[in-house]
Order: sequence, then structure tokens, then C-alpha cells
Amino acid sequence: MTESELREQLLATARAMNSQGLNQGTSGNVSVRDGEGFLITPSALAYDQCRAEDVVRLDWAGEAQGNRKPSSEWRMHCDIYHHYPQADAVLHAHSLYCTTLACLERSIPSFHYMVAMAGGDSIRCAPYATFGTQALSDTVIEALRDRSAALLGHHGMICFAGGLDRVLALAVEVEALARMYLQALSVAEPPVLPGAEMVEVLRRFRDYKS
Repeated sequence: MTESELREQLLATARAMNSQGLNQGTSGNVSVRDGEGFLITPSALAYDQCRAEDVVRLDWAGEAQGNRKPSSEWRMHCDIYHHYPQADAVLHAHSLYCTTLACLERSIPSFHYMVAMAGGDSIRCAPYATFGTQALSDTVIEALRDRSAALLGHHGMICFAGGLDRVLALAVEVEALARMYLQALSVAEPPVLPGAEMVEVLRRFRDYKS
């Protein structure tokens, strides 16, 4: 895929993030690994107004190329690519149900086997830190240890995957799990699946993907 095509796919993913209810307005951001750096959505520009040339390229030192400023959360994306080489795309959103849980500082436990889609037996909630800071990025890297999705305390959610189509699908799944968990909590604290069962589910997921 050429860089021009990758820019268009990045914008299509960002627009889909909004149209599928994962995000509102100009909040949230999406990036994709490309060569010696990555491409990321610009700051403070509605996705339906973005053009391919508005997408910003950053190198691994955080130096930007382009006519626009990168998303204020570029540091999280850069650090995820550095710490998790399997990450080819990163999506951050202020989705309603994930953000509700994040504001309650609640992780998503293994109340449903599909929690394993994020790589473990829970989807952790990182402690709160100011947006755009190294402190926030550091909490995200820790929350994503052995995982591919996390909630950000009093903020939103973030996930990574092996491509833009996969990261969007994962974000949709995490938001659905957050909604189910909140609905279950309105009745009672749901029981969680045993650790041995989640180990088996994770094994089956790995076999399914291979």
C-alpha cells in the first residue's frame, strides 16, 4: 500500500470510529505504523473535513512533518509502537460505555469470555493522568502489558492491533463489552469466569488466528 492509500485508509477508519458511535467530534485519534515512523490524525480538525494531506507524519523522536499539528495524544501512540512491535495501528476514543467505566475507575473483568479478545483475562483501567503527557503514556504502556486494549481513567479507551481494520474491530468489541458489563452491573456484580477457563479461551483464540 502506498503512503497516499494508507493516509486515505487512516481517515476512513477515523470517520468510521465516529459513525459507529465510538467517538464524538474531534476527540479521539487514530494512527498507523509506516516505515521509520507513523501517520496520525491531526489535532482539532473534524474527520469529515480532513484530507489526506492533513494527516501528520511523525518519526520515532516525535518530529512532525506536515501542514497540521499532530493529535495531542501522539506520545501514547509513539510509545505503544516502541514497546509493542506487534502494533501496526492504534485507536484512542472517548466511547460512551468505556468512558463511563473509566470514570468509575473500573476495569472490565472476565464476566464474558470475549474479554480475551484484548489478550488477557481483563481489560485494565489505567490511573488518571493529564492528556497529552508522558505520565499518561507511561500509565497506558503499563495497562497494556500482555494486553491489546485498556481503559484510561476518567478519559476513554485505547487499543492496538495488526492493522487499521483490525484495530477498529477490536475497539467496537471492547465498547460492546463495556456496555454489557455496565448493564450487568445495573442488576448485580456479575460472576467472572475461572482463570483456567480464560487460559483455555486465550489458547483457542491464538489457534483460531494462526
